[in-house]
Amino acid sequence: MKLHELSPAVGSAKDAWRKGRGTGSGNGKTAGKGHKGQNARSGGGVRPGFEGGQNPLYRRLPKRGFHNRFSTRYAIINVETLNKFEDGAVVDINTLLAEGIIRKEYSGLKVLGDGEISKKLTVKAAVFSATAKEKIEAAGGKAEVI
Repeated sequence: MKLHELSPAVGSAKDAWRKGRGTGSGNGKTAGKGHKGQNARSGGGVRPGFEGGQNPLYRRLPKRGFHNRFSTRYAIINVETLNKFEDGAVVDINTLLAEGIIRKEYSGLKVLGDGEISKKLTVKAAVFSATAKEKIEAAGGKAEVI
């Protein structure tokens, strides 16, 4: 198959509708815009979100809370979750994604210290809480910041 031999599936591609090209075309004269009015003019119509002068929805709803657009979001796991892995395993964000323990990478992995760990693991993450680091090292493992 060559590039010039490619064509779309039959019936999937339609020709562009040429507006305002005579009454015989079925879309001539007013070109589908009707007679007069704001929407019939060139550059006519209203901006997105305009509700005819009524107080628009984005102004009727209250502003709530503070949303920091520069915040870092981490994929979070607890130390007890790491017991799933065998002794001596290297656990990083890709391993956790493959196992289905976390769903997204976000800006990295954060390990929190809830629960107990009994396995000797090398854990690679962006951030460790103090208790998580203690528990991993107490079990004979390593907590590596990447």
